[in-house]
Amino acid sequence: MASGLFALLDDIGSLMDDVATMSKVAGKKTAGILGDDLAVNAEKASGFVSSRELPVLWAITKGSLLNKAIILPIAFLLSAFLPQAITVILIIGGLYLAYEGAEKVYEFFVPHEHTSKLDEKKNLTKSEILELEKQKVKSAIITDFILSVEIIIIALGSVPEESISIQIPVVTLIALIATVGVYGIVALIVRMDDLGLKLINLNEEDDSFSDKVGKLLVSALPKVVKSLSIIGTIALFLVSGGLFVHNLHFVHHFEELVPMPAIAFEFLAGLVIGFIVLLVISGASKVWKLIKK
Repeated sequence: MASGLFALLDDIGSLMDDVATMSKVAGKKTAGILGDDLAVNAEKASGFVSSRELPVLWAITKGSLLNKAIILPIAFLLSAFLPQAITVILIIGGLYLAYEGAEKVYEFFVPHEHTSKLDEKKNLTKSEILELEKQKVKSAIITDFILSVEIIIIALGSVPEESISIQIPVVTLIALIATVGVYGIVALIVRMDDLGLKLINLNEEDDSFSDKVGKLLVSALPKVVKSLSIIGTIALFLVSGGLFVHNLHFVHHFEELVPMPAIAFEFLAGLVIGFIVLLVISGASKVWKLIKK
């Protein structure tokens, strides 16, 4: 009985060692996309009233966890029985991310009614502000879903030869790190100003070390938020472009013909395809409005 228990514990220990080793491998392969995930979601989670930042971030985090709970079992099943479907899903996700990035660039250079309304947020009623908040949370969760698909697929692709007993804990661990780690850092970013004020009020001394650090954090927050918007948009093009390059043969072949760094080509691919999708959707929308009239 005792020998059987020790054998079981030995098997569990061996399994945990394998999981830890493969998790490191999967973590390295997903590090890039996790960085993009952080930039995109930090930009999505910023721009709210101070009192609403953490509740909104918690709502997005819960949506992210639900995304992972939906994606993980489907990814394992598709990987086992219909691997071709994963490529199709990744391409569709890439089209959405590229479209979202192109729309942001277009709105920056050609502000329209929707953008103007957001800029006049102070003149909106409480119910209108809450409605805009819900829309932004919904958009963040959708974007998180697509990024989560890529993270999980890349993690799964790093352990293709391993047994299902290794794949499940490794990929699940990476998925949890993607949510807890990314949104934990996002929470720190959006609350920089509050931390800065607490440091300033930490003591009554003027120009103390805590005062300097606090003032630095308070003054840095607007710049960080603004830069996150730019970094997040660039990340959308990089992530989507990477999906196209690695999953569409003609795009990958074209990359080999163009003399430029891989990261530059991925950005360009995401940008070009994003604006093509934007034009198609805008044209289809106008046609639909004409038909409805």
